[in-house]
Amino acid sequence: MNSSNLTSRRNFIKSFTATAVGGTALLLSGCNSVSSSHRKKSIIQKESIILFQGDSITDAGRDRSREKSANDPNGLGRGYVYSIATQLLADRAGDGLQIYNRGISGNKVFQLADRWDKDCLDLKPDILSILIGVNDIWHSLNGNYDGTVEKYEKDYRALLNRTRKALAKVQLVICEPFVLRCGAVNDKWFPEFDKYRAVSKKMSKEFNALFVPFQSMFDNAVKQAPPSHWAGDGVHPSMAGAYLMGQEWLEIVGIRRS
Repeated sequence: MNSSNLTSRRNFIKSFTATAVGGTALLLSGCNSVSSSHRKKSIIQKESIILFQGDSITDAGRDRSREKSANDPNGLGRGYVYSIATQLLADRAGDGLQIYNRGISGNKVFQLADRWDKDCLDLKPDILSILIGVNDIWHSLNGNYDGTVEKYEKDYRALLNRTRKALAKVQLVICEPFVLRCGAVNDKWFPEFDKYRAVSKKMSKEFNALFVPFQSMFDNAVKQAPPSHWAGDGVHPSMAGAYLMGQEWLEIVGIRRS
């Protein structure tokens, strides 16, 4: 290669490199700008008390003898609550957050109400996250409960009214009940189950709560892997399913302060 060709080649490489680096910097700058503009301000303030309530999906095998201690890994269970807590306590280290799990396996709305003073109101949470509804229909389908979607709505509204009256400033987070079409979940669940989902969304609007759309999240997830990957029996999430739930909750609630 003669000297003129070599010089031309070097100039081309310098020009290409400068363009590529400049383009990358512009792209990264744009990404950072978008990220900053869309960064959600968290409702979680310093020293917030965060309480998770629900059934077995929330319970997730927690040690109830450890439930009185905030941030106790054994008391938080092995599900989505634990996933949320680990990330919050790392991202908001030093903020003095207190996280509790008081979900109980098998619960329906009226059973939440039966223990609401001790397991909710007495804790005076700043943020109250509720995931309830799958047992209200499941136990009706298997003949162990005479519930209806109308009863679910009535009981849920009464519980939230009671909560608002006692804790006027509490930030409510209503989580959408969900199922995946595998295991215990068959065609008998539908279209009735969709009405329960609709009630939860209705409650979130009625009580000015944040709404976490777990069903649509799992509907998207099954495009990547079969339903059994996310919840073997169609109701209780796997590790992967619980992780997705945690990430969805954090996205809606916001993990950062600014």
